[in-house]
Amino acid sequence: MKILIVNSSDFGGAGKACLRLHEGLLQNGVDSNLLLRSKHLNIPNSHTIKQTQKTTSKIYKVKIKLIKFLNELKIFKTNSYTNNRSSKLEMFSYPISNYDITESPLYKDADIINLHWVAGFVDYKSFFKKNTKPVVWTLHDMNPFTGGEHYTEEIIDINANGYPIFRKLTTEEIHEFKKVLDFKEAIFNNVNNLHLVSLCNWMTHEIKKNKVFNRFPIALIPNGVNHEIFSPRDKFFSRELLGLPKNKKIILFVADSIHTTRKGFAFLKKAFEIIDSEDLTLCAIGNGNLNSFKNCIELGPIHDERLMSLAYSAADVFVIPSLMDNLPNTVLESLMCGTPVIGFPVGGIPDMIQDGVNGYLTEDISVESLVKTIHKFLNNSDCFNGKKIRENTLNSYNQKLQSEKYIDLFNSILNKNSLEIK
Repeated sequence: MKILIVNSSDFGGAGKACLRLHEGLLQNGVDSNLLLRSKHLNIPNSHTIKQTQKTTSKIYKVKIKLIKFLNELKIFKTNSYTNNRSSKLEMFSYPISNYDITESPLYKDADIINLHWVAGFVDYKSFFKKNTKPVVWTLHDMNPFTGGEHYTEEIIDINANGYPIFRKLTTEEIHEFKKVLDFKEAIFNNVNNLHLVSLCNWMTHEIKKNKVFNRFPIALIPNGVNHEIFSPRDKFFSRELLGLPKNKKIILFVADSIHTTRKGFAFLKKAFEIIDSEDLTLCAIGNGNLNSFKNCIELGPIHDERLMSLAYSAADVFVIPSLMDNLPNTVLESLMCGTPVIGFPVGGIPDMIQDGVNGYLTEDISVESLVKTIHKFLNNSDCFNGKKIRENTLNSYNQKLQSEKYIDLFNSILNKNSLEIK
């Protein structure tokens, strides 16, 4: 069985998740290759699209230039919306690309294509028109079935009282989203051999109510975490290495970009200021300057996973105030290190947090609710057992289990196709 995993990059949440799957498949003896648009890490059997194009024909290179030219024309027509899009909102992308992965020798040699986060890499129209192989699409966000947004964000800001400010779509947004959605619907109406992988119950629900993707079969397979890298470390040793105080309770916050509205740091900051305890330290990891405030320590971005395991181990609790999310790797990493988690009841976060067992969910999305929940944790922190938290996480979210579920899915698809051919 030859699997080609396709992802735009080996960075970011989706990049980490598909790398872990790729490694798990290789460890289980599967012939897995990873095709990327951009590559930063030295991972076995990983390739960039440019590397695979070295052996392609001159005709193909001319075709690539032509596709690029035509797509640039398409993008030019729609540039007004992307240029005017609010900076408070996250990424928006069109389903077009100047790459043709079907020309890659890796594609031609594969039995199954496993798409992951492919914005700017897979051109929907040309790919699904030319594709002759079964496709499994792992959905790391909503972009494949929305009108271009990666998350259909409803909350755009926080008000003075610590409650969400809800978004109202503009006429331009409604028009642009419909145009992109109609384009996708026309493509997927003619696609049959597509199987979807949802990471959590929330995403499964979103798919089932969506007119683009609701007719395709869905498998629920959560991400897995390497339990050898993410394991409990000595708390005080971890704090010493990271320069964190040994005599205070530490709240940890992690995001690629701290100021991304969807990640909800504004809610945590306001909650932390209200609590205002000298016995509490907020440790933030990620890109972005916080203009340091009282009892806050910024560690900046950390890309090394072993260092991240130290950060989780150093913390008393990890708080994820995301306003919308899928199945965040950070929650699984924290739990695998035995550190409890507090989160808003959104996306796949309720799938992972068992109230009072490995953390707490807030009652709603608000600063008031977050303050109450943090106080609740501080008053009951001794009730949490790090060893049991890790054991429960290991039983449900380990890398081996994830890869085995994918192997079962791949085999069922190949066996079904084989029977249909006969």
